[in-house]
Amino acid sequence: MSVIGNKAPSFAGKAALHGEIKDVSLDDYKGKWLVLFFYPLDFTFVCPTEIVAFDDAAAQFREAGAEIVGVSVDSVHTHLAWTRTPRSEAGVGELSYPLLSDLGGRIAAAYDVLNGDVALRGVFVIDPEGTVQSATINFLPIGRNVAEVFRTLKAAQYVASSGNVCQANWEDGDEGMAATLEGVKGKIG
Repeated sequence: MSVIGNKAPSFAGKAALHGEIKDVSLDDYKGKWLVLFFYPLDFTFVCPTEIVAFDDAAAQFREAGAEIVGVSVDSVHTHLAWTRTPRSEAGVGELSYPLLSDLGGRIAAAYDVLNGDVALRGVFVIDPEGTVQSATINFLPIGRNVAEVFRTLKAAQYVASSGNVCQANWEDGDEGMAATLEGVKGKIG
């Protein structure tokens, strides 16, 4: 069953953040937009490019009222080691968002991204009420476009605040459309 349009599956666990181990849960993000993303493993190949890309965009997400949490099946100690490894040595360095440990894959399974013993590249945009507004899942070798994740977040926020819908190729700042035949005519006619 798809999680889209439903309450986000609850999660709680240990995360690496700013060189320390912290408790992190879905409840920590009540009332906020959340971008929850899963990745296969620390110390691999595509994963660090995504982790760093999300970190490079973290201020932009926060300015838009959203927080970011990364999740993999690694231990929190592996997350700490990876964040203590400089980017120049294929680590991710210190990050501005937590990396949550999902040993055993319980959280990945709840979001239906567990593939064997690792997570697929899933991204979930969760609204302030805890409802999943978007889910995108890529297979292991296909990295994500963080700009598209941000565009999707902004589209979900636009829909929530305007009551309109977002047509194909909608970008932040564009006018959406009414969910009516007249709205469609105005965009394709």
